[in-house]
Amino acid sequence: MRELEHHIGGKSMAGTSGRHGPVFDPARGVQTARVPLASAAEVAGAVDVAREAAAEWGSGSLSARAATLFRLRDLVSRASSDLAKAVTAEHGKVLSDAAGEVARGIENIEFACGIPHLLKGSHSTEVSSGVDVHTVLEPLGVVAGITPFNFPVMVPLWMLSNAIACGNAFVLKPSEKDPSPSLLLAELARDAGVPDGVLNVVHGDAEAVDALLAHPGVAAVSFVGSTPIARHIYETGASHGKRVQALGGAKNHMVVLPDADVDAAADAAVSAGFGSAGERCMAVSVVVAVGAVADQLVDAIAARVPSVLVGPGENPDSQMGPLVTAEHRDRVRSYIDGAESEGARLVVDGRGEWTEGFFLGCTLLDEVRPGMRAYDDEIFGPVLSVVRVPSYDDAVALVNANPYGNGTALYTRDGGAARRFQREVTSGMLGVNVAIPVPVGFHSFGGWKASLFGDSAMYGPEGIRFYTRPKVVTTRWPDPATSEIDLGFPRTR
Repeated sequence: MRELEHHIGGKSMAGTSGRHGPVFDPARGVQTARVPLASAAEVAGAVDVAREAAAEWGSGSLSARAATLFRLRDLVSRASSDLAKAVTAEHGKVLSDAAGEVARGIENIEFACGIPHLLKGSHSTEVSSGVDVHTVLEPLGVVAGITPFNFPVMVPLWMLSNAIACGNAFVLKPSEKDPSPSLLLAELARDAGVPDGVLNVVHGDAEAVDALLAHPGVAAVSFVGSTPIARHIYETGASHGKRVQALGGAKNHMVVLPDADVDAAADAAVSAGFGSAGERCMAVSVVVAVGAVADQLVDAIAARVPSVLVGPGENPDSQMGPLVTAEHRDRVRSYIDGAESEGARLVVDGRGEWTEGFFLGCTLLDEVRPGMRAYDDEIFGPVLSVVRVPSYDDAVALVNANPYGNGTALYTRDGGAARRFQREVTSGMLGVNVAIPVPVGFHSFGGWKASLFGDSAMYGPEGIRFYTRPKVVTTRWPDPATSEIDLGFPRTR
């Protein structure tokens, strides 16, 4: 069994807390490693190392930072296969999905490579007689990222790429369920020339999280995870004077209008609902069938489910792997167990029997309504619910009444309906005939309502703003002969 370590100051360091957590191979259901769970003292040590590194890194040249990021991008690209295998081994998602995650993460490094341009400030001359004003963007110092199990490469790259590009030192607390990909990223960053201490990986659980939130040396915290934890991260971090961006859960709806291409909509529903075993915050979990399209759409989705091959992620023929832990599998299964008693119709039952691993098959529920657990809760598994509504207006009302506002999709051939939908739906990310509208790396990712706490979305331009603070400098070089005392408020006219 492998003994994992922290990565602090450019070196591997064994845990000293005496506490460990298990790391499983979800496809076989066996423990493959132990991960140390850091104490508050270990977190404080990592922050101290990061603070020392941040001072020099943040004052260095932008050209040198950009060159380092270009090397990091090249090394991560070359290591894509190894990273994908590490994701599959501990998360369980199929290799093709893991490779796609790595590719989307690389987009964020590529965006950050443009940091000399992204940190350009503004300048105004002669705002008053002989007075100029310019704005510069400075790093915060030490920033932290707390990342989820479902994207152990992509989400860390959402955060650390911009954070270190802006001149900060970064402390990453990855999920203890699949920690190895983060360690590989840290090694690649070291090989790329990221100075020791600028990128640190500290494993842990709630104790490590709370230590980061309370530590006075941490200026900002980024988080992706469930809504209850996101709210805790935001409220606790803010109470300690930190800048916080905390992305929470989701209940993403895909609205299908009667004029939609039913085959395309069914393909999208299966792909977006069951990809990565539904363990995506942008997964479609609710299909809203409008009017007469419902029966045809449900039949089309049901007909496609048997062709989804569920199996170990390293098997190239597998299309969907296991869930990440036995506990999570059992939790997801409980929603299927209780669905019919609440009035849903079980169209496809994914509760098969597997001899090993944390597997659960694709499940399709029809006639689901608000008030049922399968609708109200974020299931985060391969369970797709169909809600039937009579009209477009009812569909919009249903989406907008949901407490989450992460992503929403619309399937239609009607451009007018699509334009209305864009204006009327209260979600942070919207797809028109695109089921999973995850923005590319040079835009920003963030939902509304209970899907985002704080006022900053993740990565892209919002990420640059989050990891910097503006300083406005007003200068004047007057002729000494014109100097005089003036106790009034400064005037520009």
